Amino acid sequence: MKLFKKNQVVVYVIVLMLMVAGYLNYTNNTENQTSVETAMQMEAVDDMQLADIGDATLVNSNDVVTENMDNMEKSNTISNETTNEVTSENDITGDNTTTQTSSNNTDDYFVKSKLERDTMYSQMIETYEKVLNSNHSLETQRQAATQEIQKINDTKNSIMICENLIRTKGFENSVIFVNGDSISIIIGTTEMKQEEVAQIQNIISREMKAEIENIHIATK
Repeated sequence: MKLFKKNQVVVYVIVLMLMVAGYLNYTNNTENQTSVETAMQMEAVDDMQLADIGDATLVNSNDVVTENMDNMEKSNTISNETTNEVTSENDITGDNTTTQTSSNNTDDYFVKSKLERDTMYSQMIETYEKVLNSNHSLETQRQAATQEIQKINDTKNSIMICENLIRTKGFENSVIFVNGDSISIIIGTTEMKQEEVAQIQNIISREMKAEIENIHIATK
């Protein structure tokens, strides 16, 4: 009877051990499966994250390329605008240069004309002064020479006054030539209004005691 009980206890112990072993085995399998699933899930998550990062980089790359293209287009536009501005400035400079050259040529004409006129008057005065200083000149010749010198000086003074008055009317350049009763005035402009012509005629008529019909105005 005691032997049976001992055997029974042994059996119970063995059964208990088998049950414990089975439980431990089941627990380990469950943990391993869970670990594998967890690892697979983590790998899947990592793959998704990498995929997301790759997409983001691609999108950013496109944005960068687009931005660079936009910047290049803007740069080209600015460059073209700058070139156009430089070209426009060069065109304006060219026009200004042409205008300035034309203006300089006009100024030179008036300076040269006045110089030649004054030189002519100086030579005439010098000729009459030789008559005055010559021992062979008659008294009548000396008187005529004196009158001519005075007339030339009066003409020069009248011309100077008229040209200054014409300048006050807005015409910077002008030159006056006197040939007997005929007086010619050249004005440095391309066109004149009728009232401006009348003003100049009045100046010449008053200062040089000339008739209106003997006053000839031209532009240059």
